[in-house]
Amino acid sequence: MYPDLSYIFHDLFGTEYDNWTQIFKTFGLFLVLAILSAAFVLYKDLKRKAEEGKMPYTISKSTIGAPPEARDLLLSTIIGFIVFYKLGYVLLDFEAFRIDPAASILSLKGNALTGVLGGLLHTAQRYFKQKKAQLPSPKTIETKIFPHDRIGEITMVAAISGIIGAKLFAALETPKEFLQDPLGMLLSGGGLAIYGGLIGGLIGISRYLKKHKISLLEFADSVVIALFLAYGVGRLGCHFSGDGDWGIVAASMPEWWFLPDWLWSYDYPHNVAKEGVLLENCQAIYCRVLPQGVYPTSIYEAVLAFGMSGFLWSRRKKMSVVGGLACLYLVMNGVERFFIEKIRVNATYDWPLGLKPTQAEIIAVVFVLSGIGLWLYLKQKSKQEK
Repeated sequence: MYPDLSYIFHDLFGTEYDNWTQIFKTFGLFLVLAILSAAFVLYKDLKRKAEEGKMPYTISKSTIGAPPEARDLLLSTIIGFIVFYKLGYVLLDFEAFRIDPAASILSLKGNALTGVLGGLLHTAQRYFKQKKAQLPSPKTIETKIFPHDRIGEITMVAAISGIIGAKLFAALETPKEFLQDPLGMLLSGGGLAIYGGLIGGLIGISRYLKKHKISLLEFADSVVIALFLAYGVGRLGCHFSGDGDWGIVAASMPEWWFLPDWLWSYDYPHNVAKEGVLLENCQAIYCRVLPQGVYPTSIYEAVLAFGMSGFLWSRRKKMSVVGGLACLYLVMNGVERFFIEKIRVNATYDWPLGLKPTQAEIIAVVFVLSGIGLWLYLKQKSKQEK
């Protein structure tokens, strides 16, 4: 496995493990790729809908040539302080950052001196830039803004609200670990629950769409294609980093299996979760391998996610009911996750009648029922409108 770039370079060029390149974490790189790929697909489909008249624009008024305002300068000071507060800490304690970049960035630790200096410099730069652009008489201009023009903002809102939701759901899924160190768990780089991310992102995006008068159903039909694509890329990150999202111990490989052996059973050497037994003669930070091969469920989910994303993309111009693709997404996502849970390692709840569902199985059932119910409602509503 490749917890970070140093492990990739070791296999490619024979360099030492755990050098400065380990600041580039494999899962983090795949997470960035997931966000970028999702943003690209979403942009393309929203732009298509705008050209077809399904996504109207709004008028945005802005003023150019205005003198510097105290509110803008204060915001610049705050942003500059936060960035340089963390940057100073990273430079002065690069070793801690090298070992765990996410924990360093998300912690409350920083350098107050570099933060103050950075805040002042950023404010000064902002002030002189606005003074240079100042006009004798400020002008108000109007601009047409389509939903696809807001992809940057949408991506940021989805990322922030999604991470918050993922963290909260991870805390609910592992309450003992959360109660032992709540702040540490919330500020750590790990512990991200996919369904929590989806629900948190949905809440954040819904508020954003309402604010900017963007059709939720039209947007949902576009974004679900991107979500499956991002999920597939993210699951590849889980696999190649070995973050613990693997399956149960694999059964004996059947004779009919024609694919590579590691697709049936894999032991995840150098996994970032640091689970298993120690590897012999290993001098790296991540030196553990699972004692028995497990199902590489992250790969299975990645393949399924890419396939479902492609299917929804092929249906995007053929769906007669607005919101229909979103309903399909809920059902397909729920079915896929419910059955993959049968061979995944996860915490379970003790329910009456001997039932032991996982959190993901419960939400998967809710997704399927919600998808079916929403489809019936939208189908009936579409008939009434015709």
